[in-house]
Amino acid sequence: MTLIPHPSVETPPAPSPTPVEAVARAVARAVAERVTSRLLAEGRLEAGAVGGEEARRRVASVVDEVLDAMAADALAQGRAPLDAAQEQQVRTLAVARICGMGGLEPLLAEPGVHNILITGEKVIVDFGGGRREPRPPVAADDAELAALVRRIAASSPSGERRFDASSPLLSMELPDGSRLSAVMEVSRRVSVAIRRHSRHALDLNALQSSDMLDGLARGLLEAAASARMNLLISGATGAGKTTLLRALAVAAVAPWERVVTVEDSLELNLDRSLEARCDCVVLQARPANVEGVGEVTLAELVRHALRLSPDRVIVGETRGPETIALLNAMSMGTDGSMATIHAGSSAQVFTKIAAYTAQAPERLSLEAANLLAASAVHLVAPIAVDPRGRRWVSSIREVLGAEGVHVVSNEVYHRPRPQGAGRLLVAPSSERADVLAAHGFDAAAAFSAGGAW
Repeated sequence: MTLIPHPSVETPPAPSPTPVEAVARAVARAVAERVTSRLLAEGRLEAGAVGGEEARRRVASVVDEVLDAMAADALAQGRAPLDAAQEQQVRTLAVARICGMGGLEPLLAEPGVHNILITGEKVIVDFGGGRREPRPPVAADDAELAALVRRIAASSPSGERRFDASSPLLSMELPDGSRLSAVMEVSRRVSVAIRRHSRHALDLNALQSSDMLDGLARGLLEAAASARMNLLISGATGAGKTTLLRALAVAAVAPWERVVTVEDSLELNLDRSLEARCDCVVLQARPANVEGVGEVTLAELVRHALRLSPDRVIVGETRGPETIALLNAMSMGTDGSMATIHAGSSAQVFTKIAAYTAQAPERLSLEAANLLAASAVHLVAPIAVDPRGRRWVSSIREVLGAEGVHVVSNEVYHRPRPQGAGRLLVAPSSERADVLAAHGFDAAAAFSAGGAW
């Protein structure tokens, strides 16, 4: 989640590398040169990347050689060698720099970090809520940072990715589920952003405890998801759209249902959350390979998802031509489908849908896009974010139909601020109100309580 620091908070300067870190870098450079020379001599150097358990053991052995040589040299010159603890720390850091995630490893292991933001030697960790802290550089310069990203990309869980002058933009999943995006050549400095994902998925109880949801919004959305209404969750980047979508799916999907998820980058992980309860198929888009072939788009996956006999289709984020396929899926019997969309308010959702469908190969007119959206989407829930990073469901809008260039909708729930509870403004349409009541949300009871829950 990318947040603007609170105006009163100043970011302190980044700390310099510790002596142990500096030694680890020197050792890593020496080890890399020796390993590369030996692999070249053996004719086993492939793609310039070092990976795998065999390579890690080889690197660890060469690290020990270099450390022994350093200790002997220090003693010969009358200097104190590294003690056992320092030597072990250097060994761990040096192996990580060559075989693992390098300087990223301690950042990825640090608890509470939401984002890792790197531009050249500048490293910032974002803990959310406007709290950001500097960290020592993970690379000495742009070339070393690009080489680190290139090595990580070569061992991507979803297939080797390129990161060079001909492919300067990179987006990939890391082994721990984090999402790495990097850019070079078209930017002044090599830049990397890593979005962390919690190891423990938040459920609706946790979201309500954090005030992202109040009882009224939770009751309405949970009942709608259980009643198999089609939902769109909107918000800015990092607002928590995927988190809310995952929590609703986990709470509402019945054991007998077959769910197909479609994502550009695997973030939902519903197959793990629902594996003991229902059948979940996970589909992920794929970019072209190093030869420029093999691309599989979100639109293709959404269309193919319908051939897998799903009860629900869940799309991590719709932001292009796949929007038409998603809306068709929602209106063709896969009720209970859900997706997120990048929009600042519930009203802007329909503008985004119209823009995406107009840009698709089908080039739908505004009237056609509105008719399709009105026939497919039942509720839209935007998530607001304030400058301090507080996130909350600020509105829930019911889609009623379309009239020419307008989608007809009612805002049934409104919560203008993260403090306090929201209110029910109008009752859902009578038909949907009955369905919601059958699944635990009684709008009449909410009104009798003054619009609260």
